[in-house]
Amino acid sequence: MAFWSSTSVFTSKVPRKILFMFTLSLSVTYLFYSLMSCYNSLQFPLQENYAYQGRLVTEEATFVTLREKLYSASPGLNQFAEAEGTTVVSGVKEHAEAEQRTVEWIRTQASPTKSAAAVYHTSAQEREHQEFSTTDSELRVNCTMDYGEKKLPQAIIIGVKKGGTRALLEALRVHPDVRAVGNEPHFFDRNYERGLDWYRDLMPSTLEGQITMEKTPSYFVTNHAPKRIHTMARDIKLIIVVRNPVTRAISDYTQTLSKKPEIPTFEVLAFKNRTLGLIDASWSALRIGIYALHLESWMQYFPLSQMHFVSGERLIVDPAGEMAKVQDFLGLKRIVTDKHFYFNKTKGFPCLKKPEDSSTPRCLGKSKGRTHPKIDPDVIRRLHKFYKPFNMMFYQMTGQNFEWELEEDSEPHSSQD
Repeated sequence: MAFWSSTSVFTSKVPRKILFMFTLSLSVTYLFYSLMSCYNSLQFPLQENYAYQGRLVTEEATFVTLREKLYSASPGLNQFAEAEGTTVVSGVKEHAEAEQRTVEWIRTQASPTKSAAAVYHTSAQEREHQEFSTTDSELRVNCTMDYGEKKLPQAIIIGVKKGGTRALLEALRVHPDVRAVGNEPHFFDRNYERGLDWYRDLMPSTLEGQITMEKTPSYFVTNHAPKRIHTMARDIKLIIVVRNPVTRAISDYTQTLSKKPEIPTFEVLAFKNRTLGLIDASWSALRIGIYALHLESWMQYFPLSQMHFVSGERLIVDPAGEMAKVQDFLGLKRIVTDKHFYFNKTKGFPCLKKPEDSSTPRCLGKSKGRTHPKIDPDVIRRLHKFYKPFNMMFYQMTGQNFEWELEEDSEPHSSQD
């Protein structure tokens, strides 16, 4: 009773304004200390958010964030979820402990055992790498393309059209020591007036030990191509892909038909006079197949030792076998083998197995493997008879028997190139 009476006397003597101010100051002070104690734990998610954005944070800013985390992180409660790229932080440490922890963190960067901060740094780098991985990969490819020196080709696939030249080139490009132009330059038949500097500039850059190549099948039937190529490089290696001239002619016609459906039938174009059985050898589809005639022009400038003849038929049934011979001819290690091919039943010819960094096989495009139109068997028989003496001459000139006469009774249905 005495206590309450004394309290009432005290409160009556103290002005109410002072009591209000005292209470308010206590509340503000309590709120201030509460906010200070929560400050560190509140700031980390915000900083983590900026760090996670990657592009908005410089390396210096990332280092500052890491140091501030170390100032306040408790080693017993700090857990880093590296797989998810997130950080769970709790607890508060004294400033002196944090300074010591920062020093230890710097010392452990070269250590094989990662500290928590190092793990975070690695995680941040991984996130950054993931965001830029595609661009970086493209840049590395572009930089690699610029390495080395542009050189004139040391080897050319000079023919023949619809023989399998594209399939051969794509298989050769798998070899690490071969750099080849994808498109046909047509330098020695259409663009010769542009000069060798223009031609060299089309070539990919090569390193020491790599071979520069190109392929333009029309060179084989171009009269002035042998002399022009010889003038550029006397020791150049020439590759000619040949196939049964009848099959080749039908494949050639099939390609033209796909672009110009209005052209006459194969039978009409093949004969000057079908009743008399006169073959029109001036039609380009048939003229290309007179291989002996064209090879004679090349042998005036190049010895057979600088030429290699690839069988278009064997390139389909045994691509690895033909590739082994080509690699030997070019002086390359046999790297492209049977493990690089698989047979595509739909197209009817081999495709390259998909590279490790690709989701699809490297098969020739829709323009390859077209179904041939139905040709009158009598026309096919007459064409085989027409080509036979030229084939025999070609076998003698090359020293190889391509056995095209064995196909006289079989009708081709699909083309490869």
